[in-house]
Amino acid sequence: MADAVVAPENHNFGIQDLWDSGPVSKVLLSILVVMSLYSWYVLIVKLLDQNALNKYASTVDKDFWGAPSITDGIARLKGGDENVFRAIASDAVESVSHHEKNKGKLTETIDLHDWVSGHMQRRVDQINSDLNSGMAVLASVGATAPFVGLLGTVLGILNAMRSIAMSGNASIEKVAGPVGEALWMTAVGLAVAIPAVLGFNWLTRRNKAISDAVNHFAHDLHQAVLSGGRVSVPKTAAPAAAVKK
Repeated sequence: MADAVVAPENHNFGIQDLWDSGPVSKVLLSILVVMSLYSWYVLIVKLLDQNALNKYASTVDKDFWGAPSITDGIARLKGGDENVFRAIASDAVESVSHHEKNKGKLTETIDLHDWVSGHMQRRVDQINSDLNSGMAVLASVGATAPFVGLLGTVLGILNAMRSIAMSGNASIEKVAGPVGEALWMTAVGLAVAIPAVLGFNWLTRRNKAISDAVNHFAHDLHQAVLSGGRVSVPKTAAPAAAVKK
């Protein structure tokens, strides 16, 4: 009687095969999925915030610096407290008013220049901190996702080698299936990390352009508040167009 032919194992080398390969693969895949969803959420939210700030920056020259006074300029700026330029201008006016009302009291030994500068700088620092919020998530995902995928691949290959050793069957079908499935984990890790890294670099570049616009506005406004007049803003000092890149 002829020996029975053993049918080769059917492996599609797909995600489903990887998912069905064991609890370790399920846990690591779930971690990568969560990391990917979180990084995409941060990327989209930050992009929407940047677009809103870019819109406000594009109207500063026309609505604020084109106004007859700082108070009128603040009234022309749209967006309420979400408009960081309006918030900076409001802080500057309020700091001057507070300093004038408290002459001879707490602010007696503090020069108006330092008082206004301190109030405006705190607002600028808060804006820059908000710009950078969430960026650590993208950096962390971009740095760790490939290693999570690599860990899954290593554990998958070790499990495949253990199964081969126990079965005593080292045929190509027995080896290729588990190893191919394990290599998927590295691919998934890279697929999670690459958008996070690219998004981090892109958003960082846009954050810098917005931060430059905020700092330039605060500098010119500080001079305008102390001098009581309007400061001409150089055309090169408005980097709003660069934020769109």
